[in-house]
Amino acid sequence: MDIKKVYLVLFVLLSHITYSQDGIPVYSDYLSDNLYLLHPSMAGAATSNQIRLTARKQWFDQNEAPNMQTLNFNARVGERSGLGAIFFNDQNGYHSQTGAYLTYAHHIMFSRTEVDLNQLSFGLSFGLIQSRLDETQFDPLDFDPIIAGIIQSSSYFNVDAGVSYNFLNFSGHFTVKNIIFQSRELNSADYESSNQRKFIISGAYAFANYGSSWTYEPSLMYQIQERTKEQLIDVNGKVYRAMDFGKLWGGLSYRRSFDGAEYLNGIEVENQKLQYLTAILGVSFNKFLFSYTYSSQMGNVKFSNGSFHQITLGFDFLGGREPYDCNCPAIN
Repeated sequence: MDIKKVYLVLFVLLSHITYSQDGIPVYSDYLSDNLYLLHPSMAGAATSNQIRLTARKQWFDQNEAPNMQTLNFNARVGERSGLGAIFFNDQNGYHSQTGAYLTYAHHIMFSRTEVDLNQLSFGLSFGLIQSRLDETQFDPLDFDPIIAGIIQSSSYFNVDAGVSYNFLNFSGHFTVKNIIFQSRELNSADYESSNQRKFIISGAYAFANYGSSWTYEPSLMYQIQERTKEQLIDVNGKVYRAMDFGKLWGGLSYRRSFDGAEYLNGIEVENQKLQYLTAILGVSFNKFLFSYTYSSQMGNVKFSNGSFHQITLGFDFLGGREPYDCNCPAIN
């Protein structure tokens, strides 16, 4: 197969994950007890205040391979409010972006007591992102009048909004990313739209036998890009085991795009959709959390070995509220 065709197909497939790289890319971070990264309405929703640090690296055997780091915390303030902040750094070859989000969430409790979970939450995140394109490493012999051979930089502001509903063992979330139409001014408007709006819907239900130390949680996450109509779905399953020191947990996630890329394999035209299989292992020890995530790209066309590694470290701080009487890992 022509190597140029491999790179072209990979570019189209990977664009389903990090389309235009506006804001924080949506990977599998949220499955490591990190829903706040996806949904601003989850700031302060849990019974404990949380700090989460993630580091993600793709293609370890390649220079300048995509990598991302995030640091976030969220906390309950008073009876009804939640605050949060996210800092991130995302690098992908010559392009990189850094940014920060500040979040306010409001929580409405419908429970008759503090034991039963019945909570409706609204959240707004305000983000400032700086995007950079390093043209200094471009081949000077490959002349192009729009390449200046400098480091281009552009900063812009945007807003995310979301709503979450947590009722006993069920949790559902809806979030709109990049509400405001913004242009990075790194590329011509002919090549990049100012509409980077994305819609994300996710839901989960956890169940366990009475008195059992095992909890099972299937979940779904669906996202669609407004302008291009690109769509992705995650089908997830997690298992938790309660221990004296906290809990052990693991899971599998399958991601698939609704769209694909065509490529020529010999004399046959074939189509490949983006597909990932992700394994997750984690442990919560008292107030500390550790999680490792391994993702493997599926399909005939993939770069290197198609693997992705991520580590998440967490700490639950400043006490917290009493846990609810439910199987609700996202809250308890």
